[in-house]
Amino acid sequence: MARRHAAVPRGVGQAHQIFIARAKNAEFWDVEGKRYIDFAGGIAVLNTGHLHPGVIDAVKAQLDLYTHTCFQVVAYEPYVELAERLNALAPGQFPKKTLFLTTGAEAVENAVKIARAHTGRPGIVAFTGGYHGRTLMTLGMTGKVAPYKTGFGPFPGEVFHALFPNPLHGVSVERALESVETIFKNDIEASRVAAFILEPVQGEGGFYVAPDEFVVGLKKLADKHGILLIADEVQTGAGRTGTWFACEQWSVAPDLITTAKSLAGGFPISGVVGRAEVMDAPAPGGLGGTYAGSPIGCAAAIAVLKAFEDEQLLARSRAVGARLVAALQQIARDHKAIGDVRGLGAMVAVELFEPGTRTPDAELTRQVVAEAARRGLVLLSCGTYGNVIRVLVPLTASDALLDEGLRIIADSFAAVR
Repeated sequence: MARRHAAVPRGVGQAHQIFIARAKNAEFWDVEGKRYIDFAGGIAVLNTGHLHPGVIDAVKAQLDLYTHTCFQVVAYEPYVELAERLNALAPGQFPKKTLFLTTGAEAVENAVKIARAHTGRPGIVAFTGGYHGRTLMTLGMTGKVAPYKTGFGPFPGEVFHALFPNPLHGVSVERALESVETIFKNDIEASRVAAFILEPVQGEGGFYVAPDEFVVGLKKLADKHGILLIADEVQTGAGRTGTWFACEQWSVAPDLITTAKSLAGGFPISGVVGRAEVMDAPAPGGLGGTYAGSPIGCAAAIAVLKAFEDEQLLARSRAVGARLVAALQQIARDHKAIGDVRGLGAMVAVELFEPGTRTPDAELTRQVVAEAARRGLVLLSCGTYGNVIRVLVPLTASDALLDEGLRIIADSFAAVR
């Protein structure tokens, strides 16, 4: 740790003072030999677990063939196969095309570029509490200042924030939709807005689920004014919510979907999937990147898709989510600081308040997460107020391991209260 602090800038945070030595599925061991249950999953990157055998085999096989050409110089078949498969999985009864990149932020940036190229408009409407990445454009769209935006401005213009519906904190669907209309009245005319962008379940924002009623209302506004709808599925995608894309559970289909994180089971790749005519708006050369859609990432992602099929991981996601929610609701009955248990599929969280109030309790959240780590369970906190504990356990974790982790959560609440 002393070496880390001497060599790495302090801006690179670290949730737990742990160094990993090896890992398997939903467990890892640190450099001192201590075992941990992983309920963080590399921030939603390990839906298929650490070192999934099928993913590792696919990557090893690819390593023996070629590792890089830059797809814009010399193409390769795994990129095309993966695009075909994601086009088939994405919701919407219309032709689709897919672009591959490297990181989630890069996918979101390119979705904005594509939307602007297609519409000829500059404006983007994002939502409070949303998280879209760490580049300047994606930070501009992110609806949380500390720690992501602090000291990094100014951010790109023509980005506006409407309210995300959150009944727990007093924001109804009606009020959220009205806030979009207010932007059209006060900040930018609808005819200059290229896209709305939202997460089906806010990740860093606190695991708040976008109500279908809200999405339907937003799509009506989008269609009325010729605005595109972008679903940012960097965290919700790859089966986390019980369907491959969370937006499959909407009554309407988005025009563009961004994906990354668990897509390749721990290897870097991201993508933008969308309407073919929208995706084709940029001219040749307008999209791409040196490492974009690397052969290694494509091979890993194809193996992840195979694992989901062979192991029925979408059904497993729903089962994991139900088990987590039931156990966390039981813990909430014993600990009144837990004011809400929520989620979609296996994307589950609890929100903590000072007992008998709606005052967020960030300090208790910090204490529970730290106590769980001391007992061998890695959790993450999130939320605008830092008072949400989120669970992103690999879907491949056994029921016994889930129950062991949940017992640690219960014991941690009991220990700090």
